[in-house]
Amino acid sequence: MARFKKKGSNDLPAMNSGSMSDIVFILLFFFMVISNMRESTVLVRLTVPQASEIQKLEKKSLASNIYIGTPMESNKYGLGTRIQLNDQFSEVTDIVAFVESERASRNEADRPYITTVLKCDKDVRMGDVTDVKQELRKAGALRIMYSASRRVKDTY
Repeated sequence: MARFKKKGSNDLPAMNSGSMSDIVFILLFFFMVISNMRESTVLVRLTVPQASEIQKLEKKSLASNIYIGTPMESNKYGLGTRIQLNDQFSEVTDIVAFVESERASRNEADRPYITTVLKCDKDVRMGDVTDVKQELRKAGALRIMYSASRRVKDTY
């Protein structure tokens, strides 16, 4: 009688890596969808004040942020109150141009709904905030919102 011999070894077959690229792209797409990009780097110290009555902003995409506070790098920029528009320090007189550029970058239908959010440090003098508000009034940006955190309820 004839003997049958097995050709090859008893090793496991190689793993099919055909669908590996599909899985990688699905994960990449998932993380791209759920992550949010930071619009600007905050260059000032911000400890927002607390408030008892706060309201959430409806459309964050229609918000323009103005940061007011002391610079984080005080040895480079000084100890005084500074205004940050986008990613750079600016003067009060630059606010009108900032508002105009923000309006130009938005849809014409959305322009009346643009809200300017003032993110101020709790130790900033109100005179500096008033100067910013006066320039916003000159620019016609009348929808202003202050950023605040929810106050912990007082226990009596």
